Amino acid sequence: MRLVLVGPPGAGKGTQAEFIAAHLSVPKISTGDIFRANVSQGTPLGVEAKRYMDAGKLVPDEVTINMVRDRLAEPDAGDGFLLDGFPRTTPQAAALDKLLADLGTALDLVLELVVDDDEVIRRLSGRRTCRGCGKIWHVEFDPTTREGICDRCGAELFQRDDDKPETIAARLREYAEKTAPLVDYYGAQGKLVGIDATGPVEDVTVRAIDALRSYGG
Repeated sequence: MRLVLVGPPGAGKGTQAEFIAAHLSVPKISTGDIFRANVSQGTPLGVEAKRYMDAGKLVPDEVTINMVRDRLAEPDAGDGFLLDGFPRTTPQAAALDKLLADLGTALDLVLELVVDDDEVIRRLSGRRTCRGCGKIWHVEFDPTTREGICDRCGAELFQRDDDKPETIAARLREYAEKTAPLVDYYGAQGKLVGIDATGPVEDVTVRAIDALRSYGG
């Protein structure tokens, strides 16, 4: 099965991607992993991408898409894959459709993790990171025994800038503007399935797998 996972920040895409890919026995492919692999291996695309990143600029779609093309052409993706974090925009989605057509295939399904903004803010703004060991705790879902102190190493916890409500709200606005239109794009193709991404991780995984089974996954 060839699958794309979409949803707002804080929807649990990374976690669910691991479980779903394992269930389908296909590789989980994220743009972050692709970028790191190309940069660390010093590939021509990695060198080009690093030039943009070092300058604090966004890597152009063309470079990203060529990296994705190379990754999807690898043997382990021959029988299917799960894309997490790509595409992010409708132009990228159109480029992915063309890329797959060139490879003689197409997406089977796009799974949308549906969660409202208030829940996203609740999830992300409650995260606290340990200054010592880096473990992430949560004031509501995974609290420490002593407030503000890591149970693992005893160091101080802090709230990252990315986890502050105002930053999360800005990320959600960006998602609504750039990535949410993918829902309409894939909906028009008849490939979109939305599932409720609230509640325990295990429950969300069950909903996702049930949705995939109804589509032959």
